[in-house]
Amino acid sequence: MYRIQVAPILALVFWTLCPGFAAADGDAVNGEKLFARCSACHSVDGSRKSAPTLQGVAGRKAGAAEGARYSKALAESNIVWDEASLDAYLEAPSKLVRGTTMTIRIPKPDERKDLIAYLKTLE
Repeated sequence: MYRIQVAPILALVFWTLCPGFAAADGDAVNGEKLFARCSACHSVDGSRKSAPTLQGVAGRKAGAAEGARYSKALAESNIVWDEASLDAYLEAPSKLVRGTTMTIRIPKPDERKDLIAYLKTLE
């Protein structure tokens, strides 16, 4: 006779139905530290720098920050910045948007996760 292990089955069902809980959010505190390399071009307070402010970037349409200049490719991309699109862009900007002017990549997944967690705190 077979014995069914209920707990592993329930855990699998839970993680399948609730994917937001399956992957832990990044560390926003570490993301703020990592942002130092981005701050040469990007602000987080709405001020102007050579690249668009990242204040309020989460949920914003790409190319929509007031007073910022964007490449035609990014402005016409129809991307809305959510975790998935930010992750793909930070990993390889020109792969997601051919013709973007952003050239800096964040190849490490954990660093991208932490940066995105930080960006989500900027309102």
